[in-house]
Amino acid sequence: MPVRNGTRWLREAVDSVRDQTFRDFELVIIDDGSDDGTVQLLERCARDDDRVRVLRQPPLGIVAALNLGITAARAPYLARLDADDVARSDRLASQLAFMERHDRVDLVGSAAQVIDEGGIVIGRVVPPTDPGKLARHLRRGNPFVHSSVMMRAESVRRLGGYRRAFGAAEDYDLWLRMAENGGIANLPEHLVALRRHDASISRRNAVRQSFSVRLAQRSAAARRSGADDPAAALAEPPDWWASEAETAFFAPDVGFYRFLDSDRTTASKHIAAMERRLFDLNHVERKLAQARLGEMFDGTGHVPWRLRIAALIALLHPGRALAIAWRARFAR
Repeated sequence: MPVRNGTRWLREAVDSVRDQTFRDFELVIIDDGSDDGTVQLLERCARDDDRVRVLRQPPLGIVAALNLGITAARAPYLARLDADDVARSDRLASQLAFMERHDRVDLVGSAAQVIDEGGIVIGRVVPPTDPGKLARHLRRGNPFVHSSVMMRAESVRRLGGYRRAFGAAEDYDLWLRMAENGGIANLPEHLVALRRHDASISRRNAVRQSFSVRLAQRSAAARRSGADDPAAALAEPPDWWASEAETAFFAPDVGFYRFLDSDRTTASKHIAAMERRLFDLNHVERKLAQARLGEMFDGTGHVPWRLRIAALIALLHPGRALAIAWRARFAR
């Protein structure tokens, strides 16, 4: 469990692990440079239960924190939980029993409830459980709830853990690599609850996460073809604005992500790159493109540009185009 400045829900997350029906575990919590009351709260948690083990590092980010936890953990299985989420009391017992019955599976996740700030259930995440559907889904996107997964420690360490180059999608990159080396599975039970709150992912982080998903898919495709992993030399998340990005293995994605990362006044310089990718976008990329185009539409009074932008929005999402047209009519 990595945490930075997580006092609001940390105790609830910790208690949900302490209250597991399976009792023989250690809870490794990695404090990633907190400067609020998190340190003091963690000290109390460790005093209350000797199964709670607290590690500390400077604010190096979640990948460094997760890898520190992987290195320090002493059990043959690793289970993840974020510091604002909650585990059902039978979560560890259910997944451990599954892993021990299926010795070729290295990674198992589960379905999840979605809760609000007060813990009220507001939705559900139901990933695929059929092996064939799960494998196909993995190539297109992330079919695992990160806070729900249990992994074989030996397998994760052999693969080198999480990779910083895949910022905001470091889990997806790891799942792809694990699936190439062992079995994967999802349980249908809702074994964790994911909390949605005001500290949601920012737009810039959403763009980075989407890019990292594409990066992971391109890396996996290269490995499947028998080539060396092209991302092996990446120590940091790639900069899509750098000139060398235009010749990198992810070059086909550079123009589109420059469009997404532009501000309202400069996005027009990169709109052609978006148009070239229009029919090759996944669901998340379509939503990000729609949002950027909507901002451009609102920021210009130039009629030809507004017509071009509206046409692109209509191709991406006809309903949103109608909403924009309605808004434009009453803005006159």
